[in-house]
Amino acid sequence: MRQILALLIGSLMLTALAACNTVQGVGRDIESVGRAGKDAMH
Repeated sequence: MRQILALLIGSLMLTALAACNTVQGVGRDIESVGRAGKDAMH
């Protein structure tokens, strides 16, 4: 039972870490699109 619980907790931690990196990547993409739009207007 402890092994299953440890595996479940480890999987959740890895998933949370991957999701965090994905959100940061999306934020950078949106920021670069905003900069490109701003540069195109000026």
